[in-house]
Amino acid sequence: MTKDVPPELETRIREARPRLNARRQRLIRSILDRSDETVFLSSREMARQYQVDAATIVRTIQALGYRRFSEFSADLRRHFVTRITPYAKMRAAVRGKRGLDDQVRESVVRDLENLQELRAGLDERGVRELARRIHRARRILVVGLDLAASLAWFLAYGLLPLGFDAEAPTGTSGHLLHKVGLLGPKDLLVAISFGPCLRETVEAVLRCRRRSVPTFGLTDAETTPLARHCDGFLVAPTSSPLFTRSYAAPMSLINAVLTACAHLMPRRALANLRRTEDEYRSGARRYQEPADPEVPPAR
Repeated sequence: MTKDVPPELETRIREARPRLNARRQRLIRSILDRSDETVFLSSREMARQYQVDAATIVRTIQALGYRRFSEFSADLRRHFVTRITPYAKMRAAVRGKRGLDDQVRESVVRDLENLQELRAGLDERGVRELARRIHRARRILVVGLDLAASLAWFLAYGLLPLGFDAEAPTGTSGHLLHKVGLLGPKDLLVAISFGPCLRETVEAVLRCRRRSVPTFGLTDAETTPLARHCDGFLVAPTSSPLFTRSYAAPMSLINAVLTACAHLMPRRALANLRRTEDEYRSGARRYQEPADPEVPPAR
């Protein structure tokens, strides 16, 4: 099978091959190769697509070790996300011939599924490890490009009021290169990218590793380049029917990291947050409607 297939699905297919006749092997291969067409299909719709009965689809899936079609469908979506372009993803959604309301509900349901998957497989030890690395670091550079820049900015901004020297660089690749070049062994690079991962993000990690700068990745699978090359990593699913990835689970994971950073040394967190307490209490940060001179104040 194609090397883009997630390890769990690849393992299931390899182990089940002796139990699959040639017809079923061709069926599985076709489902994977045409995942842009099959990823949103139910078992009955898939059966019609391949002109077989629904029982054949179910038995083939069960031969791979799945108890329910929904389990196979979830792995198929992960396979689809690792190899799909935004255009192909949108085209697949359009081919599904679902109504607008159905597409909207599917988007919300997928976000909830990602959050449930994150909760079920949350790596608490990994979260604690990242929090400890952040506490030890002199400076934290959070690298996320394109849409992931929003996640990088959120993490860096959340670390600032806790007293950490954190930054999410923006601008040109040259600007990022110079920022990475300033890091040393006492600093920390946190890299955020998903799927095949963006080249500049991975190259930032590789530059740091060559110079003994600690690195930590936030990604969506154990097989991504960030997971392979970072000193440590955390995983949050990003599956989405939209042309963008779903950042519901990565945002939740970042909140968990910020929570760990705050509560790992709560006295330090309180001391830093106390500095802005008066500003928050005064209401100077909040917009207030100007008083209307023509309206007498309530008595």
